[in-house]
Amino acid sequence: MTERADPRLKYSFAREHGFALVDARDADATVMMRDGANALMLREVRRAIGLPLVTMSRSAKDFDTHLSNLYAADGIGAHVDTEVPVESLDSALEGMPKAADLLANDDDAPVIRLINGMMAEAVKTKASDVHLEPFENKLSVRLRTDGVLSEVASLSARLAPYIVSRIKVMARLDIAEKRIPQDGRLSLTLGDRTFDVRVSTLPSRHGERVVLRLLDTSQAHLSLEDLGMQRNAHDGILDALAEPNGIILVTGPTGSGKTTTLYAGLSILNDQSRNIMTVEDPIEYALEGISQTQVNAKVGMTFANGLRAILRQDPDVVMVGEIRDMETAEMAIQASLTGHLVLSTVHTNSAVAAITRLRDMGVEPFLLSSTVKAILAQRLVRRLCPSCKKPASDDKRIRAQLAVRPDAEATFFEPVGCPDCGGKGYNGRIGIYELVKIDDKLRRMVQEGAPEQDMEEYAFRKAKTLADSGLDLVLRGMTTAEEVLRVSKVQGAVDAGV
Repeated sequence: MTERADPRLKYSFAREHGFALVDARDADATVMMRDGANALMLREVRRAIGLPLVTMSRSAKDFDTHLSNLYAADGIGAHVDTEVPVESLDSALEGMPKAADLLANDDDAPVIRLINGMMAEAVKTKASDVHLEPFENKLSVRLRTDGVLSEVASLSARLAPYIVSRIKVMARLDIAEKRIPQDGRLSLTLGDRTFDVRVSTLPSRHGERVVLRLLDTSQAHLSLEDLGMQRNAHDGILDALAEPNGIILVTGPTGSGKTTTLYAGLSILNDQSRNIMTVEDPIEYALEGISQTQVNAKVGMTFANGLRAILRQDPDVVMVGEIRDMETAEMAIQASLTGHLVLSTVHTNSAVAAITRLRDMGVEPFLLSSTVKAILAQRLVRRLCPSCKKPASDDKRIRAQLAVRPDAEATFFEPVGCPDCGGKGYNGRIGIYELVKIDDKLRRMVQEGAPEQDMEEYAFRKAKTLADSGLDLVLRGMTTAEEVLRVSKVQGAVDAGV
């Protein structure tokens, strides 16, 4: 049975003074004391609990570990009652006392209200990350919404250690260790939606910096159609997924939706007739019917070692979270050569650049030509708010930016801002894609070590590039030229009749 914190002994008091309630019976209560704690404070503990005390002394490390486990069981919102409602961030900030008052207060309610408010605000605005950044004179709270960071609160710097400590407790991190980075997870339920929250801490000049990444579990069940994938890319990926073996690569920078695309592909293959296994770092979403393995470099569980072990488990389809080094690349190629379908990601700026990256790692060109079936590059652009977008005023500038002919019939839109989109002019994101299918001619070019530029020129004679895909969205009034140019480059005149 999981121990739970006793409401009679507040977390702020327990942490500051070094006392934690272990057990309470009718006759007495057992209290853990941190070495060096002021014994005179036992009077206050006795008054709060209302029972005779039996004390046990522990080292600072053992005490902090027990304290983390004890109060972590409460989780986000566990203390929330009629006095501490889950309200908006604005409401939480209004009720926030001055730093001096908070530090002298044994009540955790203000800090918990603030954390709940931050998470509720993040969910309401569909933010993917919450950043807590301590500076000399303030604690900055920023949310990343649709890929763009914006500050939503600026708090007193004196609040930083209390807020960070509470978050570390909920994520079961070591609250006593402030010198090294730590990673943890916690679960959050707001209404009928469940989120996995990845917690990362990093020591900085003025304290610990914390980033919370919200993973909406409903996103794990998106289909390729839900991702906004254009018909040519969609059909090409389906054809590649139908292959009995080979490697399918998804490329793009961090935060471009690569893992979501791979999960969508796995969902198509997950018909209970195949043994599908993954090795990931970290496991972002739990997929029913698929065996998922977490990388743990501390104990030697790398991508390569995980993949090596997976191949002894009789898999049909294998997903490797990322090909980072030669060893992982070799194992992925070996898996595909022995009859497995392998899905993975590479961090490159374009689809064809993945070939160059793997060659630079040391993979032989003849192995690449015989195993890689398709490479998908993708980016995410912000979607214009349909409620307030309006025709662009500077049509000539946009045509020049996108290399669209002056006489071509086209209407461009620009953001305005309204209550539906929070005044940003954008609401949500949509993907742009370029797909390279490895046909016989391209296979020979890969084997012969052709330059990247020559391979791109051949691959995109008929297929759409990222810029072409982005232009389609611009012409359909779904995004802006600035968004497309932010994530891709336009070279020369764009075809497709414009």
